[in-house]
Amino acid sequence: MRLGTTRLTAFDLVIVAGGLLLVVLAAQNLGPALAALRGVGTWGTFTARRVECVSHPGHEQCTWTGEFRGGRAVRPEVGFYGGDRGTFTPGQTVRAFDTGRQGHVYGEGGSNEWIVVVLLLAAGLGLMSWPLLRLRRRPSAEPSP
Repeated sequence: MRLGTTRLTAFDLVIVAGGLLLVVLAAQNLGPALAALRGVGTWGTFTARRVECVSHPGHEQCTWTGEFRGGRAVRPEVGFYGGDRGTFTPGQTVRAFDTGRQGHVYGEGGSNEWIVVVLLLAAGLGLMSWPLLRLRRRPSAEPSP
């Protein structure tokens, strides 16, 4: 493929589709991620029940699962974002808030998930615009043989 061609290739369409997928994923999570940053949502309590951990080479990722009660809502199997193995003991209750994100509630410190969401959005927009930017380039004058 020469740079500066004036038509889209199948590769270009795959790149655009991948970018669109990233934009859709980011857009779905942008609202809850920004709400978690600002501490906006339904406030209530989270009662820790059990911890589930996954070990990777040099790293362990743990999530506490328990019950969230806020207003009239009761979510029996929800994860607490940002908790590690030593954050809770089973039965411990803390103040938390629900942004509407499926499967997670947040502690008083909120979260920095918005950073990853914004990076996904930027990457998706970049991928979607790449073929268009490529098409705008003018082919350089090639020397005749």
